[in-house]
Amino acid sequence: MAHCLVPAAEELLDKEFKVLDKGFVRLVDYLGGDARIVQAARVSYGEGTKSYREDAGLIDYLLRHEHTSPFEQVILTFHVKLPIFVARQWIRHRTARVNEVSGRYSIMKDEFYVPAAADLAEQSQDNRQGRSDEPLAVDKAAMVIADFHAAQTAAYEDYADLMEQGLARELARINLPLSLYTEWYWQIDLHNLFRFLMLRLDPHAQKEIRLYAAVMLDIARAVAPAATESFERNTLGAVHFSGPEMEELRRRLSAATGEGAAPSPGRGLKGKDLERFKEKLKSGKQL
Repeated sequence: MAHCLVPAAEELLDKEFKVLDKGFVRLVDYLGGDARIVQAARVSYGEGTKSYREDAGLIDYLLRHEHTSPFEQVILTFHVKLPIFVARQWIRHRTARVNEVSGRYSIMKDEFYVPAAADLAEQSQDNRQGRSDEPLAVDKAAMVIADFHAAQTAAYEDYADLMEQGLARELARINLPLSLYTEWYWQIDLHNLFRFLMLRLDPHAQKEIRLYAAVMLDIARAVAPAATESFERNTLGAVHFSGPEMEELRRRLSAATGEGAAPSPGRGLKGKDLERFKEKLKSGKQL
């Protein structure tokens, strides 16, 4: 199969796209693009015989019907610098190949993530795993940032002191905090990258990892624009409805258009099921 050179992707190679205060995402390499998806689907060689419009239509059909294997033929390799707490969320996506800097072999850099004041908030009252939408007061945020800096400085000084004493690097590192920056090479196929982006661009994901995902979505657009456009249209802004929720939709549509009987008392979704259904209609996002 011929190599699929993508000019827009070539322009991005090795460019650093800043994320957070000290992090970045960099496209190191890629294999294939839209043309590779089409080639794989048609089991053909060369540039193919269809027009761009027909190729985009085929890609859209494949994605909508979840024919995933042609998308797995496209591979992207990223170099990412990110705080360890973001990496620990990220690594749950086990469909990639990862090579991370090792604190056993290398001396970790004195680089820590400190949130901007606007990103500091108290625990949400209705979301056990997230922060409130209301940022901290300016004076309180300044105190929190100062506390972050003080704790990080002390932790790194202790780390450096332990190594000065001759302690093994693999032991000296263990008290370093989750805010420490790490780096890795992360290689993934396009199908699983889309899965990662669907979950990590969701509003319920932590803001810090959403910022990385947003940059990677832009890079995916350069590598495979037709596939990414289809993903954004059919998956990223889509909502999954359960069987009972689909029945509720049919019932409401029939009543609204006058094509069905008026809803019978006691039928339909109730309680938490009804709340989740309404939230999906309201948000228009994958939940």
